[in-house]
Amino acid sequence: MEVEKMDENEWKYHGEGNQSLVVSHCQRCVVLRFLKFPPNRNKTSEEILHHLQNIVDFGKHVMKQFFGENYVHHGEIVQLPLDFIRQLCLKIQPERPESRCDKDMDTLSGYAMCLPNLTRLQTYRFVEHRPILCIEIKPKCGFIPFSSHVSQEIKHKVCRYCMHQHLKVANGKWKRPSKYCPLDLFSGNKQRMHFALKSLLQEAQNNLKIFKNGELIYGCKDDQDSVSDWNELARHLKPFFFPSNGLVNGPHCTRTIVKELIHVITMALLSSTDACRAGDMRTVPISQGRSYCEASAFNKELVRNGKHKLESSGLPRGCLLYKTLQAQMLDMLDIEGLYPLYNRVEQYLEEFPEERSTLQIDGPYNEAFYEKLLDLSTEDDGTVAFALTKVQQYRIAMTAKDCSIMIALSPCLQDECSEQRPVVLASKSRFTFSVSVLDLDLKPYESIPHQYKLDGKIVNYYLKNVQAKDDPVMSSLFKENEDCTLVLHKV
Repeated sequence: MEVEKMDENEWKYHGEGNQSLVVSHCQRCVVLRFLKFPPNRNKTSEEILHHLQNIVDFGKHVMKQFFGENYVHHGEIVQLPLDFIRQLCLKIQPERPESRCDKDMDTLSGYAMCLPNLTRLQTYRFVEHRPILCIEIKPKCGFIPFSSHVSQEIKHKVCRYCMHQHLKVANGKWKRPSKYCPLDLFSGNKQRMHFALKSLLQEAQNNLKIFKNGELIYGCKDDQDSVSDWNELARHLKPFFFPSNGLVNGPHCTRTIVKELIHVITMALLSSTDACRAGDMRTVPISQGRSYCEASAFNKELVRNGKHKLESSGLPRGCLLYKTLQAQMLDMLDIEGLYPLYNRVEQYLEEFPEERSTLQIDGPYNEAFYEKLLDLSTEDDGTVAFALTKVQQYRIAMTAKDCSIMIALSPCLQDECSEQRPVVLASKSRFTFSVSVLDLDLKPYESIPHQYKLDGKIVNYYLKNVQAKDDPVMSSLFKENEDCTLVLHKV
């Protein structure tokens, strides 16, 4: 890719995460990803190159083994003219959200990652000239902890996402909790999946975005007062789902179009577009864990209607949701069982700091690193090797819990569709599509203590402020400052 020959005006701000900033090219289906750092904390060019190489190697040698060749796009490292990077930085700076400007884009090393633009179709060039619709979903953790190390029974009943929602609202992150529950999406039951996707559309937060031809048309903005407009979304979507005017009109138009969108997303998520056997490693039988969350709005509605059993159809083994869930379930011990093992590794590193490289904590993320992840035993033999394996598996699981799934759709005429091209059908249209996964950077080893503390905060807040209100007995336990009156009855 000859980036140096491209005018910086052809690139635009695409988005950013905690450690990187992404720009996309207006004409070509590629993005550039630059690392970013707090002011005055710039790393050397060698350190940045090493960091980027670790990201590429991790995707290539580890995550492709879990998800499959067609789903993971690890990209490559490119070296760019420094003047090009500085001009690009000046161009996109005004477009960055204020909350993201606490870190500076790396303009000194000259290195970046070149990746495919996953808001575009990744499989078939014959549709590149046609409109592209892309839905980005961050599904989060799709199972209830099954570990015996869990100390609070509520964690065996209510999923992490649903509990965390209440703490986020209390901290001012969101105005109201979402009705989305990851267990509904991962259930494989179409009714539950439809409910989950509708809930995401109602409260997108930062778990759902929709792009048209690479431009963001729907999703959460940093301004928490912004209200998602379904009517505006339907205006964008109508040409995709109802190409002929007059087929759908009136007050039900928006609702009908959104329903079509949800159906197409569901069918794409349940599809298998990768014949590779990667991702078939079963970490634990899914039936061993609880298949529903007691806090799910879908579950509560069933209970109100006198039904107490949720149907869980199960996910097709080849679909990306299944592979994502299996990678997530490498968290076999829960953070409560994992944290003492992390401390064991830390104690060993304090005594033998030179062993950090040998243990591959900071890479290289190669085939040898992946092979060590295949030990699924949970019997602790007291060794550092066992502890390290569980720590590394937990980091993989956390990566899978925070990844994003990209579903790119493009209208497809009937005579263009064949067995080689995956197609999903709507009522009045058909789409060829590609499904990809991104945000697959390995979660930092150093973040484990933070995860342990955060887990405690989430659970304690939920027990005290949510479950206690629903349970009169629990509520009375938390009323510590109220007066108690003893009433004596005459016998």
